[in-house]
Amino acid sequence: MHGTIESTLEIEWRPLAELASIAPEWRALAARALVPNVFYEPAFALAAQPVFGRDVGATLVWSRGSTRRLLGLFLTRTARYRYGLPWPIVVGWTNPYAPLGVPLVDREAAEVVLGAWLEHMASRRPRLLLLPMFPQEGELARAFDAALARRGGASVAFALHERALLAPTGERADYVERALPRKKLKELGRQLRRLGDDGAVAWDVARDPTAIGAALADFLALEEAGWKGRAGTAAARSPEIRALLQAALSTLAREGKADITRLMLAGRAIAALIVLRSGDTAWCWKIAYDEQHARASPGVQLMLQATKALLAEPGLTRVDSCAAPDHPMIDHIWRERLPLADRLVRPGAYGGAAFAFTRALEAARTGAIAAAKHARDLLQR
Repeated sequence: MHGTIESTLEIEWRPLAELASIAPEWRALAARALVPNVFYEPAFALAAQPVFGRDVGATLVWSRGSTRRLLGLFLTRTARYRYGLPWPIVVGWTNPYAPLGVPLVDREAAEVVLGAWLEHMASRRPRLLLLPMFPQEGELARAFDAALARRGGASVAFALHERALLAPTGERADYVERALPRKKLKELGRQLRRLGDDGAVAWDVARDPTAIGAALADFLALEEAGWKGRAGTAAARSPEIRALLQAALSTLAREGKADITRLMLAGRAIAALIVLRSGDTAWCWKIAYDEQHARASPGVQLMLQATKALLAEPGLTRVDSCAAPDHPMIDHIWRERLPLADRLVRPGAYGGAAFAFTRALEAARTGAIAAAKHARDLLQR
């Protein structure tokens, strides 16, 4: 399906499963993206497609002419019964292993590309959009709001929240020392020294595909032995999820965009952290630790070590924790915050009644989910 939006742009829709053929153009766009999103890059998205994206499609924005270039990539699906009744809505793609809904947009033409996409979405049904885990601040949010305003569109934010972000604008050398009280740092140092009573303590960083494979096996074993294993949600329990992790990390490692840091005790991993990268951004994606050594705080020890390494990494300006809001551990170490929300969008100056009705439905849905989570937390306490 093709349609020209402006004389210099062309819009194309394809199923996500068919995008491997444009992987070189896709990777080039990711390198030029206004805001990076490793979860929308081919290495990750194509690995996740068989598990979480069978019904996901991509709207591609191309430049026209002899130097045809991919300028925008928007991954979405149509949710036909999101509200329990036949009221379809287009939803941006996120999943339990991809907690960010940022489209890839060329930084040199962001507002034009976003406007072209909005115009295209306004010409098809369903016309309303929901963009989950969309940034509330920054360059992409400003470009999106400007493009939407030019079209007379509207949006409203639901499920507003903030998660820990590592993005210091000043001195980095003593970031950790300023983040945590001296007494807490002293206690963590004592715990690490006591851990050495059980064997040699070492840090290991796996980066090449072979080393990543062995480190991933350690991560999966640690996760399986912990609370996720007891809850039945550990990645090792699902062959599909295990295959997703192996494929995504192997490809990202070959591109220099993934590593796994491990805390080793007597040659055995007792904590592992998977970090993904794209452009000037990194994501502390997954962490697991051996609960038998919980008194030594292996997860916190690992995050402190990783934080210092990330702060010293040239060209890295921000690291997304991928953590839940108000996380009891990382929120005390990283002081910056990433504000996100689910954006309900009316792409053009039309459909006010449908937008208002959908707004009420989304508000009811969001409220019900919040109430259920609150009740769950009370029961757990």
